[in-house]
Amino acid sequence: MRPQLIIFGILIAGFIIYNLFFQLADDRTNTAVNIFYGSILFAYISFMAYSLLRKMKK
Repeated sequence: MRPQLIIFGILIAGFIIYNLFFQLADDRTNTAVNIFYGSILFAYISFMAYSLLRKMKK
């Protein structure tokens, strides 16, 4: 579980760094990138929960 948390921390740090320093000039494109990145984060949270439930079942 530890490597998954490290990867999640890196993803969160990347999201924060992107929003602080690397925002796009076009607001629509920037919003689309934020939605896409947020979707990736939510999918990874779901993956972590699924893998944890699978471990608990065994």
